[in-house]
This record gives sequence, C-alpha cells and structure tokens, in this order.
Amino acid sequence: MSQQLAPSPKVVARTAEKAETANPPAAFDVERIRQDFPILGLTVAGKPLVYLDNAASSQMPQQVIDRLVHYQTHEHANIHRAVHYLSETATAAYEAARVTLQRFINAPEAREVIFTSGTTDSINLVAQSWGRQNIKAGDEIILTVLEHHSNIVPWQMLAQEKGATIRVVPMNDAGELLLDQYEALFNDRTRLVSVGHVSNALGSVNPVKQMIAFAHTHGVPVLVDGAQAAPHMAVDVQDLDCDFYVFSGHKVCGPTGIGILYGRAALLEAMPPYKGGGDMIHTVTFEKTTYAPIPNKFEAGTPPIAAAIGLGAAVSYLSGIGMEAIAAHEHTLLNYATEQMAVMPGVRLLGTARKKAAVLSFMLQGIHPHDVGTLLNEEGVAVRTGHHCTQPLMVRLGVAATSRASFAFYNTRADVDALVAGIRAVQKVFA
Repeated sequence: MSQQLAPSPKVVARTAEKAETANPPAAFDVERIRQDFPILGLTVAGKPLVYLDNAASSQMPQQVIDRLVHYQTHEHANIHRAVHYLSETATAAYEAARVTLQRFINAPEAREVIFTSGTTDSINLVAQSWGRQNIKAGDEIILTVLEHHSNIVPWQMLAQEKGATIRVVPMNDAGELLLDQYEALFNDRTRLVSVGHVSNALGSVNPVKQMIAFAHTHGVPVLVDGAQAAPHMAVDVQDLDCDFYVFSGHKVCGPTGIGILYGRAALLEAMPPYKGGGDMIHTVTFEKTTYAPIPNKFEAGTPPIAAAIGLGAAVSYLSGIGMEAIAAHEHTLLNYATEQMAVMPGVRLLGTARKKAAVLSFMLQGIHPHDVGTLLNEEGVAVRTGHHCTQPLMVRLGVAATSRASFAFYNTRADVDALVAGIRAVQKVFA
C-alpha cells in the first residue's frame, strides 16, 4: 500500500501563504521590475538584448531562480511516503505550490490542480483519459482555426482511433472567431469543445466565457488552452465555468517542463489514469491495482518537484505585481507598437482583432520572415519567425510564415522603438 505521508493542510496553506506574500503589490514600475531579470542585461551582437519572444517562453526573475537554488541546496528530497526531515520539507513545498496555483486561477480545490509537464501534456492527458472514455465513433469534437498544434494533434489522434470527427470554428480576416458559426456546429453528436483562450500567433482574445456558456446549454464540456492567457491576464476558472484549463510554467516566468491541468473534481475523479507507476496507486497486486485519489492519480512517478516549486514561486511573483497591472502595461505597449508599425511602408500586420493580448505578427514586403528574424537578431532584437505551430491558421491567412513580436510586462516603449528601428534596418538591407 502506498502511504501518502504529506504535511497537514494547515502547514501547506501556511507555506503557500508565505510564498504569495513574498512580493507585496506596489505601483507598476517597469524599470524596477526589469532589475529582477538578470538575462535582460545581456548584449547580443554588441547591442542590448531586446527580448520580444515571450509568447514562446518568458524570462525568469531572480526571485524564482533563488527559490530553485534554495530548494536544491536546502530542501531536495523525494516527496511523499517518508518521515525524514528533507522529504517532509520538500513535500510541504510541493503541495504548497499546488495551493498557490489553485489560488492563481481561483480553482475551488487544490486537488483539482494536476501538475503536468506543460500545456501539451495536459491536453494529451485529457484526450487520452477523458477522451478515450467518452468519445465514440460518430462523435464530434469542436476546435477552432486559431488553435496551436498542441490543441489539434491530440484530438486528431483520438478521433482517428475512435472514428470521431473534428469540426472547426472559422474566423474573420481580423482573427476573430465567428460565434454564429460556432453555435451552428453543435448537434446531438457534439461531445467536447477545446479552444485557446488567446491565439499564440495573432494575439486574439477569444470569447471563451460566452463559448463555454453556450456549450454547457448543450451539455458539452469545454477545455480551455490558457498557455497564452495565463501570462497576460487574470484567470478565474470559476468565473469562466470551464471544465478543464491548462497552461505551461515557462510562459509565466517559471521553469520549463512543468505546467498544470485544472479539472473539475467530479470529472477528474471519473477519469481513468493517464500514466501508471508509483505514487498514483492505492494498492497493487499482480491481479489488480486500485488508484489513489486526485491529484495523485494523475501524477505517476517522481514528479518535477523543483519545477513545481519554481512554478509556484513564479505565479506568486506575478500575483505580487498584479495581473491587472500587467495586462494594462502590456496593452499600452501593444497599442504603441501597433500604432508605430501600422504606418510603416512595406509592413503588413496580421491579426487585428478588437480584443488582443500582447502579440504582434507582421510581414515585410519582399522579405522572408526568417531573414527578418536573422537580421533583427543582429540588432539585438529577439522575435520568432515561422508558422508558430499554427499551420492551419497560416493556410487561412494565405501565408507560409510570419514574424512575431510578443511582449511581456518587463518590456518597455524603448523595446518597441528598437523593434521599429530594427525593421527599418532590415528593409534597408533589401532596398
């Protein structure tokens, strides 16, 4: 039998509370905030780094780095099933991180937060556990044209296995989903909606609350891919009323290799395990295995303990700044960058939705996006180029690739100015 020897809920809650109050709210001061990020002091090609690839991965503040170092030097041990000091300390820190994540997304219970390796793993967990249990031949799954490959391929794999069908919500030329056509897709075969909260390629903020409410009138559960929303806005899963919500640590100033799946307790309890191994069991014999309650049922093997603790520290850091303040600062930057680039000759902006997060995709006339990225790098400006793991969206836009500048709360108007100057320098090369 696997004993789940963990610290008491009161100990975990106190540990989480200490983490959350480590960065008390203060007036938004981007220059002071930038001092928390040692990597922003780098130079690239002899020029100050201007990091505008935050949609791919954000940078890590010193506070999170220090928390990881503290764990490795003072707390490291395997968690659960032990009574020695280090194991109890590591277990308390790990479970406190879960409580911190619960509060960050306003989940009703900490046990509804499952640690995974990231957004992709979280979606695959739902597809292979809930999906294989509930999707049958002839059933339909609704996605949108804006989805990242991670929110397409797992459902395709499931649909091919089960004989189900993928239905796709279209968008207008601005990158906004067509809700009337979304609603028209529903029928008595609809079993699931899986939709991105924010488009990683265009920055469009989708009306997920409205979409969830409509799906629920048909008795259809909804998974929300929050990889691009969690870094930029306050997320409240109870207000959204979603059934599943997923995001990655490395996009919210945390480590790579960690993320979460939020799921309603009733759904998670009814789902079979996704992976088998240690710590997810109650009893094991060669004849039969019984499983641990959630969240342990979905966390087989030794988890990414340090990464989970680092993720807890990261969202505590963001909460200390305030997600509303972060959203306001990034919105100001996005508006400033859009205004600057919209009037530049030879520049085409893609994705002009009325509600956007801090993503700006663009193309330069006669210049391949990869050349744009390469030459901007020589100016110290980091952007991402390619199809951004959204090939169906690129087909809809009629392009093979774009250049993408994506902003975070530690970026400044000077960073936008450097991007604009860098684009002009690229254009001169090809003039």
